[in-house]
Amino acid sequence: MIIAFDIPDEILYDIRQSEEEALQFVRRVAALSYYVQRGVSLGYAAQIADMDKESFIKFLGENKESIFHFDDEKEFLEELKNA
Repeated sequence: MIIAFDIPDEILYDIRQSEEEALQFVRRVAALSYYVQRGVSLGYAAQIADMDKESFIKFLGENKESIFHFDDEKEFLEELKNA
């Protein structure tokens, strides 16, 4: 699916980004948001961001997000015990 929207040239000029840089930013922000909200898997998020999984994992870390999701402390402790 292709999603398109307009960003005025003036905004790109003000934020000092090329069209390609703006596209990359939007893809990464969308992927991060979808992943954090558990909308998509790590692999799908990496695809949305146009990154390989390793690069996306690093991107998550740069944004202080973990690849691990636990609903509660019990689930975390159980996973830790099985590690």
